[in-house]
Amino acid sequence: MSSSYDVLVTGSAGHLGTALMLSLPSLGFKPLGIDILSSPTTTLVGSVSDRDFIASLFDSYPIRHVLHAATLHKPHVGSHSKEQFISTNIVGTLILLEESSRFRAQIESFIFFSTTSTFGMALSPKSGHPAAWIDESVVPVPKNIYGVTKVAAEDMCALMQKQSGMPVLVLRTSRFFPEEDDDEDRRAAMADENLKVLELAYRRCDLEDIVSASVCAMGRAKDILWGKYIISAPPPFSNDIQTLNALNRNPAEVLRKEFPELDIVFEEKGWKHLARIDRVYDSSRAVKDLGWNPKYTFEKTVQRLVRGEQWKSDLTAEGDYQKGAVFVR
Repeated sequence: MSSSYDVLVTGSAGHLGTALMLSLPSLGFKPLGIDILSSPTTTLVGSVSDRDFIASLFDSYPIRHVLHAATLHKPHVGSHSKEQFISTNIVGTLILLEESSRFRAQIESFIFFSTTSTFGMALSPKSGHPAAWIDESVVPVPKNIYGVTKVAAEDMCALMQKQSGMPVLVLRTSRFFPEEDDDEDRRAAMADENLKVLELAYRRCDLEDIVSASVCAMGRAKDILWGKYIISAPPPFSNDIQTLNALNRNPAEVLRKEFPELDIVFEEKGWKHLARIDRVYDSSRAVKDLGWNPKYTFEKTVQRLVRGEQWKSDLTAEGDYQKGAVFVR
């Protein structure tokens, strides 16, 4: 076992953790993956809520970056208790923060993966109202224990950063999971691939782009010290009331105006347009502050579709073959 691990990846058996473990070595990093389940990308089996286990990692390896992806996720709401959510999402995060802060002189970044689900009720304007423009200024209104614990963990990150001075960044990722939508009506409305492509316009991010955002955050954390960022494919829409009203009434009209070639692609594939877009995630702050350059924007996706190319990254495509696995643990 290598003694030179420099990146700790939690949740290494999950969808995001696996992607990080597969990608980081080619970028010059030596990741150490931990998870409660063994997997090809898990170096050591253990829980983030086990302080002795976590302390032993920092005592044993020269870790410079912490990528904290381990979490109980929205699909676990029906299978796990609130106490389990608190233990994993809040207590586990606190233990990681406290143990890593003991070595704050060598820690260059602590990256906490949160979720746009923290915005909760702020994401769903009533029918007939303009689509909600979601940026970092929007105040979260969590609607389940998942959202509550992720917001609490974000606040814990802020507190520990202030007290320790350790560089801590929160990345609120939008959808990137390979599973079909958990909403029965959305699943019935159109094919899964059709829906995922459209979501790149307002609420989805390719897995490769999330990995690249993570690496950008690792590199910028020492300069920024503290910040929260939405990580989602940059939207092709402008933040004005006319556009937001149109997205509520007829998003196809908005997309056709920006991408006239889209109808040809949709006709060839037998795809449909959404009846309504209710929110738009604005990731412009992450692009600016982190120096992030996402490759899988909606605009570039349309161009790939027109050329007959694969619209998603190989990393995302590989994850799609593993549907049914817990994507973030």
